[in-house]
Amino acid sequence: MIDSRRSSPPWWRASVHADRRPFLIDRNRIQAAFRAHFADQDFIEVDTATLQVSPGNEAHLHAFRTDAIGHDGSAVPLYLHTSPEFACKKLLAAGEMKISCFAHVYRNRERGPLHHPEFTMLEWYRVGEGYEQLMRDCADLIALAAQTAGTRQFAYGGKTVDPFAEPERISVADAFSRYASIDLLATIAVDGSTDRDALARELEDAGIKTAVDDTWADLFSRVIVEKVEPNLGDGRVTILDRYPVAEAALARPCANDPRVAERFEVYACGVELANAFGELTDPAEQRRRFEAEMVEKNRVYGETYPLDEDFLEALASMPEASGIALGFDRLVMLATGALRIDQVIWAPVAETHLG
Repeated sequence: MIDSRRSSPPWWRASVHADRRPFLIDRNRIQAAFRAHFADQDFIEVDTATLQVSPGNEAHLHAFRTDAIGHDGSAVPLYLHTSPEFACKKLLAAGEMKISCFAHVYRNRERGPLHHPEFTMLEWYRVGEGYEQLMRDCADLIALAAQTAGTRQFAYGGKTVDPFAEPERISVADAFSRYASIDLLATIAVDGSTDRDALARELEDAGIKTAVDDTWADLFSRVIVEKVEPNLGDGRVTILDRYPVAEAALARPCANDPRVAERFEVYACGVELANAFGELTDPAEQRRRFEAEMVEKNRVYGETYPLDEDFLEALASMPEASGIALGFDRLVMLATGALRIDQVIWAPVAETHLG
């Protein structure tokens, strides 16, 4: 059963709202500045449906499910999307060249200072441009957010960042070497397949605990969380680049090293802000990766999500492109000095306690 007992005063109390309101006004100002920025670069702002056949096919993302009821009373499952990505890529297949999208997205099993069940994702896509351009876009938007909020420094979790400084760019392999003394690429074959035992030995040599049932992906994630992420985005923004292909289900392999992919994430003050890809446009390979992700999801959580066959069909017509998803609320947090994500959301989702 769901118990709606509150652990704190409701957000709609006048005194609580008065404390939150300066953050919310700055949120609106930053969003308006971003919209103007994209319009100046000839982006088309699009709006996508929240209800989708598939919420996404990443093993560790959790969606909200509902049913569409027909006139005859029959039910068809639909999901609240975890990202507008599939719909945006269909628009690229339809002929759009530069699009941006502020979308409400939904993630189950997520609530805390940096997580909310419903939040705002800013995505944008560029046809015919490399993913390095998205790195420059991110630097521009982070600086614009700071400028609009009137701050010269981001501070969170004991770290500070100069939002106007040139970002640091480091590959995942170099980050594993620098912060954990692990040779990550030695555990990945040329075809992108991974060697679980080799990575386990690397972790053990580095003094990091392993378990016999850990997969390569489990071990990879442990190093990222325990050793790499705490060191990112301190002093200046960090771009963590060139993820292993096995950890980049929607990205194309790098031309000069098929073991890694055109994927990067952006960090400020240790907070993950964005996730970007040089987009994979091979529907057969995309299907294979989605199916592998769902096998892993079933292994860990005992459930799977359907594949969006319409998306896979559209992918065959999608041109070469790069795309990125940025957690807009998190960036607003850093720009305004808010300490929790619900401080920058106008009407937060009700707190619930499962019992």
